[in-house]
Amino acid sequence: MPKIAYTQIKVVAGHPDINTKKILQFIDAAKNLGADVVIFPDWALSGFLIENPSAEKECHINDCLEWEKEIVAASKNITVIIADTYKTSYGPIFIAKNGKYVSCGDDFFDSIVITCGDNEYYRVGVDYLGKNQADKFDFFIDFFAAPFSLSKDFMPQKKHLNCPIIRVAPISVQNDGKNIYVYGGVSAVLNSHGKSVQYLEPFKEGLNIVDLETIDKMPVIKLPKVSEAEKIYRALSYGVKEFLAQIGMQKVVIGVSGGIDSAVAAALYTQVGGAENVYLVNMPSKFNSDTTKNLSEQLAKNLGCKYFVVPIQESVDWTVKQLNDCGIEVSDFVKENIQARDRSSRILAAIAASIGGVFTCNANKAETTVGYATLYGDEAGFLSALADLWKYQVYDLARYMNEEIYKREVIPQGIIDIIPSAELSIAQNVDEGKGDPLKYPYHDYLFRAFAENDLTPEEILNYYKRGKLEKEIGCQKGLVDKYFPTAQDFIADLERWWKQFTGMGVAKRIQAPPIIAVTDNPYGARQESQNGVYFTKKYLELKKKLLSR
Repeated sequence: MPKIAYTQIKVVAGHPDINTKKILQFIDAAKNLGADVVIFPDWALSGFLIENPSAEKECHINDCLEWEKEIVAASKNITVIIADTYKTSYGPIFIAKNGKYVSCGDDFFDSIVITCGDNEYYRVGVDYLGKNQADKFDFFIDFFAAPFSLSKDFMPQKKHLNCPIIRVAPISVQNDGKNIYVYGGVSAVLNSHGKSVQYLEPFKEGLNIVDLETIDKMPVIKLPKVSEAEKIYRALSYGVKEFLAQIGMQKVVIGVSGGIDSAVAAALYTQVGGAENVYLVNMPSKFNSDTTKNLSEQLAKNLGCKYFVVPIQESVDWTVKQLNDCGIEVSDFVKENIQARDRSSRILAAIAASIGGVFTCNANKAETTVGYATLYGDEAGFLSALADLWKYQVYDLARYMNEEIYKREVIPQGIIDIIPSAELSIAQNVDEGKGDPLKYPYHDYLFRAFAENDLTPEEILNYYKRGKLEKEIGCQKGLVDKYFPTAQDFIADLERWWKQFTGMGVAKRIQAPPIIAVTDNPYGARQESQNGVYFTKKYLELKKKLLSR
């Protein structure tokens, strides 16, 4: 029976040269462990390229084929199995042994035969097949390559296969020009009953070896329980680190307001890139309280980052004066937007350019859903790492990093406790308990119903009428009556945010920075059209009935 090495390597998008070097290192490691066979994950050579036409170009494919020859040459005294999307010399899977190619099946939904020694032949299933087909295999290779998502387990169990399964998965960062997708790996061995007997840690490179004959005799392992916050941290930290490396950047500028989103972003980037590469900037106007200014400074001290205070009131007043001199009246609402743009488009952009770095967007998914951000202002940045997280997940991540990553209070408790506020007007005075118009304990879940569950106002109003809304969207019981004493209050709030979600929110999302995806429904994964706001006839009829009571 063969000894099989299975790998989990970091696959670099579109770089067969780097990937080949890594493959050769792991082939040597497998030989040193006495392996007869070594299996590499999908895309191991080409690196794949999501939505990139160069992946289909003849020169890229030929380049992969040239690097493939070096892998074949390294296959002396070992069988090397690799699957890839560029169509290798022998289809999507190629096998090399003793410096030569070995023919195999023409597609993924097939089987291959490997030999060990002189007369040992093993029939191997490839990718997912049904129970009856699996009965004929000695073992099965599951080339698993799917982006990380909170809705999926790190290592799903396979059932109804009557042979051992060796699951090989890459760790990688891929992007489609809008979203950043992370691949966490978790290569594993499962016995004939689909139970885990061995695995490799997520987001880490590694190689394990297993004796095929003993797989069904190995004890079943209990997989570690991983909290949602830990999953999010692993995905975001890996995604930020690898994306910065891909674009060749180290220095990151973050506008810190004393609020939770910028604090979590600061803690995340500091952990990934080091305090020496993170520049924190507080940009107060006359509306910023001493409370938030002091919290920003404390955050910077706790993290050990460079910290700057750049007041903006003078430049905001000058902009307003210039417009007034032109005969243009500037409303209080526009003055709020001027503040946001002055911070990002002027100060943060200038600092980033001056130090040869980038600046971040700190938006969360609730804000992104309804466009609660200023175009070319706080929506700007090279990456929006938190934009697939709801507000409650940002808070959970803050507590997790304090307790488990830093093991001390780097994000001050005051930031966690303070009311969320943009502090762009006197109406958002945090010292008076005033903040954003979003009631996050409720709106997080309402907006999730819009964005991830595709619920319409008609469906939401029906749930509200029947007293089932909180159960359907998953928020705490009693919040609807607490925030909206009357049907008129509820409907006004629903329509306000639906108009934002399907109106200006779309325009802002189209122009928003790329995000790191952690859900199955990140913005940018599907195209959105600016079709305007619409309410169905049944919604309007139901609204009329509720308001007439």
